[in-house]
Amino acid sequence: MKEPKTSFGIRTDEDLAKNLDKIVEESDDLNVSRSEAVESILMAYFKSDTDHVKKVRELVIRKRKGKI
Repeated sequence: MKEPKTSFGIRTDEDLAKNLDKIVEESDDLNVSRSEAVESILMAYFKSDTDHVKKVRELVIRKRKGKI
């Protein structure tokens, strides 16, 4: 049985949106949407062996300092 889904909006840098659009365009044979691509990226991230809270905190700090 499928789990219920929730919707939320995000704002992102244009470069990230362009990268996401490239994935969608190159997956034309799958008829994938931006939403489905983002969900797949998140699924892959959360299934990885990473301390997710630590990694996200590190990325937020680096982004705010302009290092990424």
